[in-house]
Amino acid sequence: MTQNKAPTPRDAFELLMAGNQRFVNSAPEHPNQDATRRSEIAPSQQPFAVMFGCSDSRLAAEIIFDRGLGDLFVVRTAGHVLGPEVLGSIEYGVDVLGSPLVVVLGHDSCGAVAAACSALENGMTPSGYVRDVVERVTPSVLAARAAGRVEPDEILAEHIRHTVDLLLDRSRVLAQKVADGEAAVVGLCYRLADGSAQLVASRGLDAAVSAGS
Repeated sequence: MTQNKAPTPRDAFELLMAGNQRFVNSAPEHPNQDATRRSEIAPSQQPFAVMFGCSDSRLAAEIIFDRGLGDLFVVRTAGHVLGPEVLGSIEYGVDVLGSPLVVVLGHDSCGAVAAACSALENGMTPSGYVRDVVERVTPSVLAARAAGRVEPDEILAEHIRHTVDLLLDRSRVLAQKVADGEAAVVGLCYRLADGSAQLVASRGLDAAVSAGS
């Protein structure tokens, strides 16, 4: 991908998933990781995707999607919980840098989700600011249980979907980009054991394809 060609939301999504497939197959190409790329993007950046993921040390975006320098604008918090600084960072990636795709990246065995489930079951929440993280995940757990989804994978998927919807609900900038077909927001669930990323939520991806065709 060259610096002067902006991908469509669908192009960006397929580029991302192709890299993940290479990672799963143990056949990474390590694109855009050399001195030439480093020099090329020194004056400016045009990442093709904004990656909003969990801070888990096993979730290194450029590795699991086989990408390199300047490809991904990465924002990470424990349990991919939202705050003003996160929304501002994502809006910067989309509105200023022109990224056509926003990805919410969750994963199985998420400590934040497990802590929220535990807090609901035993009535005890962690101390310090960890409590804030758990409290922000709790609505997703409650929504999943209200819908009869009680398995860990089901609760995780609900949390990813909830985060996707929160992004669009709280960010007028992002919601307008999606409505205009200029961007899409997807939710992916990463499997720690096999390295695969599975689509669990999509907002605006098909509309963006239609608008760009």
